[in-house]
Amino acid sequence: MPSHKIFSPLLIKQFETLTLKSQQGSNNQCKVKGRMKSAQPKAIKRGERILTEKPFAYVLKSKYRKERCDNCLNQNKVMKCSNCNYVYYCNRACQMQAWPLHKIECPMLKRIFPRIVPDAARMLCRLIIRLDNGGDLVRGYCTPTCYRKFRDLMSHYQEIKHDPKRVEHLESLYVILSEMMQNDTVLPNQAELLSIHGRLITNGFNILDAEMNSIATAIYLGVSITDHSCKPNAVATFEGTTLHIHAIEDMECLDWSKIFISYIDLLNTPAQRRGDLKENYYFWCVCSKCIDPQETVEMQAAKCPNPKCSAPLDITLNNCLYCDAGVSPRYRNAFQEAINLTKNHLENMKDVAYLDVCKICLKKHKDFVHSLNVWHVKILDAAFEAAIAVSKWGEALDYGKQLLPGFRKYYGDWNPLLGLLYMKLAKIQLYENFLKEAIYNFQEAKKILEVTHGPDHSLLQTQLKPLLLQAIADNSA
Repeated sequence: MPSHKIFSPLLIKQFETLTLKSQQGSNNQCKVKGRMKSAQPKAIKRGERILTEKPFAYVLKSKYRKERCDNCLNQNKVMKCSNCNYVYYCNRACQMQAWPLHKIECPMLKRIFPRIVPDAARMLCRLIIRLDNGGDLVRGYCTPTCYRKFRDLMSHYQEIKHDPKRVEHLESLYVILSEMMQNDTVLPNQAELLSIHGRLITNGFNILDAEMNSIATAIYLGVSITDHSCKPNAVATFEGTTLHIHAIEDMECLDWSKIFISYIDLLNTPAQRRGDLKENYYFWCVCSKCIDPQETVEMQAAKCPNPKCSAPLDITLNNCLYCDAGVSPRYRNAFQEAINLTKNHLENMKDVAYLDVCKICLKKHKDFVHSLNVWHVKILDAAFEAAIAVSKWGEALDYGKQLLPGFRKYYGDWNPLLGLLYMKLAKIQLYENFLKEAIYNFQEAKKILEVTHGPDHSLLQTQLKPLLLQAIADNSA
């Protein structure tokens, strides 16, 4: 059935009426045999896997297309499709598995080659193909009886329709899709395409590799029920293209209205987080962290001028609230200069961090910026990764150790990024023969990653556990 019949404006309006989300982005209900019904209760323990789902559609990011398999996303030696010369596969099995979809997409990519198709255009193309070939009937389950279809996802049609940047972007994608698809598949009109694009924007996931790098974009149906919180009680991780949701706190029951993941990077101030969520997901976050004024003060804190006071200082005040030390205009200006310098350099180092630049910023921070200031944590993170990139292991260890309190505070005790930080520190310590420290940090990483990824995840089975055993063996020798 042509996609323009599947997504008629009337049908879209009917389903948008049925699936209106609350301010946080979802009504947390699913269909059960065609009716709306709350999720069934089930006791949940920290670390329990509460959802596993394959993607409805996904696309490998174009910058990885020559180094990762287009089907399984693994980083291997890959070989290109001899027809379109665009996509690459790691073996014949992956090529055959991808063929039902790629055989439709292949002539479209060949038509536009050697140009690179924008990721959003290719994802839209795959969604249209999927919907045009029975995808409108596919169900994504969040419980054994509770499911969502693609048309049940919120599109935010009206918001996007009145967002000039979104509309302009979609118009450019429409031009590319028209050239790619031509007569191969019926291209929806712009209003229908906007509805599909809206569902992609507000329900899309970045598929992450073991190092938490974004390598692909995907739509998962069942997990779309999950709302956002800046203090989540669940986390999404990936094994290839498969998404897993694990509880990171104990819960009385499996109640999807009370299960939250984070849609955004938590290492930002409440104002930044709220702005990102409003711009990208069209809701204003009212979680406990965003409405707590102390959160903003701590994330933007200065160091108290009194060297004996370690309390975070609100730089807008004239005195420290804890020790009453005075804050001079000169001190305030020096603090602001350090923060502005850091913001500018971080903006310029989005793709690659430079260790010497990070050191300049950290030197400016030394006397004025609190150790838990979010910009201090960000530049420490950049310095840590930059030091690793140039094999400065001693400096990397120093920055990584300083980074731990900030990661724990802002990401929480059970976050994959904290677990990976412990694992990176342990790897360096093993390499540098600091075996006792390596064992401790591997064990800390294991404790966290078993909760966030599950003990059967390849990250633990093929990387962390063998390295931990090696450190234990070397320490006993």
